[in-house]
Amino acid sequence: MAGGMKVAVFSAVGAGPWSWGAGGGGAVRLLLVLSGCLVCGSAGIDLNVVMLQESKVYYMNTSQQSCYKNVLIPKWHDIWTQIQIRVNSSKLVRVTQVENEEKLKELEQFSIWNFFSSFLKEKLNDTYVNVGLYSTKTCLKVEIIEEDTKYSVTVTRRFDPKLFLIFLLGLILFFCGDLLSRSQIFYYSTGMSVGIVASLLIIIFMLSKFMPKKSPIYIILVGGWSFSLYLIQLVFKNLQEIWRCYWQYLLSYVLAVGFMSFAVCYKYGPLENERSINLLTWTLQLMGLCFMYSSIQIPHIALAIIITALCTKSLEYPIHWLYITYRKMCNATEKAVPPRLLTEEEYRIQGEVETRKALEKLREYCNSPDCSAWKTVSRIQSPKRFADFVEGSFHLTPNEVSVHEQEYGLESIIAQDELYEETSSEEEDLDSRYPPITQQNSFLT
Repeated sequence: MAGGMKVAVFSAVGAGPWSWGAGGGGAVRLLLVLSGCLVCGSAGIDLNVVMLQESKVYYMNTSQQSCYKNVLIPKWHDIWTQIQIRVNSSKLVRVTQVENEEKLKELEQFSIWNFFSSFLKEKLNDTYVNVGLYSTKTCLKVEIIEEDTKYSVTVTRRFDPKLFLIFLLGLILFFCGDLLSRSQIFYYSTGMSVGIVASLLIIIFMLSKFMPKKSPIYIILVGGWSFSLYLIQLVFKNLQEIWRCYWQYLLSYVLAVGFMSFAVCYKYGPLENERSINLLTWTLQLMGLCFMYSSIQIPHIALAIIITALCTKSLEYPIHWLYITYRKMCNATEKAVPPRLLTEEEYRIQGEVETRKALEKLREYCNSPDCSAWKTVSRIQSPKRFADFVEGSFHLTPNEVSVHEQEYGLESIIAQDELYEETSSEEEDLDSRYPPITQQNSFLT
């Protein structure tokens, strides 16, 4: 009887299921039974758990379990607030995150899964554990690997600019996805970025094209995909350290792979098929929605923002159509205002200004390479006068100016008025001497 559980142990002699036998399997079975007894016996283990508080630093030098209890209710202004537990140590430590104290007790118990997961767990000097705003409790187990290891544990609640930038990126992808999918700059920059980040994945994908369909090599390829993803994650976590120590190799890699990615993108060219462009647009918009939802820490506010974005995008064209219709109706109901007529002085000034502008444009065209000089000279009567005009001389001769003044000047206007008055008086005298035919006909009748 151990920990409230009965464990039956068979004799190790004879032909029972736990016999030692020729294969030696009885020893393995006995070891499993003993480990089961250890598990059952550890059910009553008491843990010394440190309850963490915000903005308080805890210094430790031994393996320790700790828990953080979130008592604050999230508000609407906490949409980009992040709660983090930081474990900063002088040497490598292993940090395991669980939900509550019961899970911590399970970590202290011996099991095959815990045994192997302890080896797979990554060991770091600086570890950040994100805590959800609606998470009531989060527990940690910090295991030191070497002696004389000192570490500190801190809980912080603050505005995270990364979440805000991810939200802005989601907005841009959602509302500008149709423009980005047709942009050549976005096409080449995205292709180069994917080539630099996922070069190993691209190589494995290209190798899979040359492999036979039924081949055990696909097992290796699947392992290669997983290993490549693990390497990408590891590089991003240690990017600052890699740049500090091996910046020459990193810069050479970025330049070489970026150039090859640009060459591949240039060979195939941007998307031209409308259906392919639509698929890329929908993919970018879906990514934008995912970014917006993941960057907001309050789920119902994130869902409301996504619904608002979808409605805004869907109503963009109907609202624009309604606005155009409204403007047309307003313009139709408004009374047309007749244009104001020009006075004689305004008409004369406007004519002089527009004539001067037209002459300057004509001179610029004649001096430009587009004008064929020989062809133009062959069509005019006075080439010398035309050349003087192009060089800046006045376009009229004194004789032409005097003739124009006589015809359209002030004296001409007075003469026309006098002629009109004389003509009107002669017509009146003629009408009085010779009555209209209708009157003569009436007189005859």
